[in-house]
Amino acid sequence: MSEISKLDQNLIIKKIDNNTVNLQIIDNEMLMSIVGQFDQNLKSLSKLTSTDVFFRGNSITCKGNKESINVFCEAIKFLIDKYFLTKIIEKEDIILSVKKNIEIETSNVKSFNQLIKTPRKTVIARSEKQSEYIKALKENDIIMSLGPAGTGKSFLAVSVGVTMLMEKKIDRVILSRPAVEAGEKLGFLPGDMKEKVDPYLRPLYDALYEMLGFEQAARLLEKEILEVAPLAYLRGRTLNNAFIIMDESQNTSVDQMKMFLTRMGFGSYAVINGDMTQIDLPKNIESGLSHVLKVLDGLEDIGFTSFNSRDVVRHPLVRKIVDAYYKFDQQKN
Repeated sequence: MSEISKLDQNLIIKKIDNNTVNLQIIDNEMLMSIVGQFDQNLKSLSKLTSTDVFFRGNSITCKGNKESINVFCEAIKFLIDKYFLTKIIEKEDIILSVKKNIEIETSNVKSFNQLIKTPRKTVIARSEKQSEYIKALKENDIIMSLGPAGTGKSFLAVSVGVTMLMEKKIDRVILSRPAVEAGEKLGFLPGDMKEKVDPYLRPLYDALYEMLGFEQAARLLEKEILEVAPLAYLRGRTLNNAFIIMDESQNTSVDQMKMFLTRMGFGSYAVINGDMTQIDLPKNIESGLSHVLKVLDGLEDIGFTSFNSRDVVRHPLVRKIVDAYYKFDQQKN
């Protein structure tokens, strides 16, 4: 049975009048996932679409103008498609269901058909760029991705790495980043280099725990099948059959970037994530990311994905903040 026929079987939309429609979702488990605990998802959809929404039994009534009602209905269709694929509706999906309908005039989640199945959850691309990025991660030995925070660069790379590990296509996953952070002096922090940098690697740990669960991730970290380490710890090593991810690559020097790229051994993959608007290096040091983009331009077997504020999948204000900073920096320059 096709996904479209599933949608037709599980959703009935009836027009009551020019300003009111009634939607019935037949599958009760799907209905409750879409409505959310204490109707929270419906309340969010109501706010995002500027409609009045009422829920009773398996019936959702939506009141508003023609345009806002259409956005609401398309959002519900998107959420049904999402439920069929992953059997779960997350808070981010509510925002995404409206965002996709408004910005790209489609609510069909199947148009973003790149899925990543990890032991604990199925990860789905939340934008066309994310879909392109996942495809590039699967098809290239080296992939570079640029873009602001919140576009899913690190999370998706970790997801693909974990999946390849579970499928035994690689022997280990290595996550790294340079020891530079905005406004921070690492030398004043207690411990050795790894202990100093470890807190800044927390987003990578969080992604691992979400993909694998705490216990399994902890076991693999203990066995060093999963490794989270400062970039400096990779020097002098040859990394065979590994999926290597470098975050915050805009804060590498030219020499550090060259060192990272030349660690790749046989059967390995490298992912380089960065944001050229967030360089924390001293002004007299060229960013290794900026340099490598020029050096490797046109080289085959290297994938490239560029995200922008439209691809941010965090709180809606994050996108507006990213845009505001970009405009401010453009005016300043």
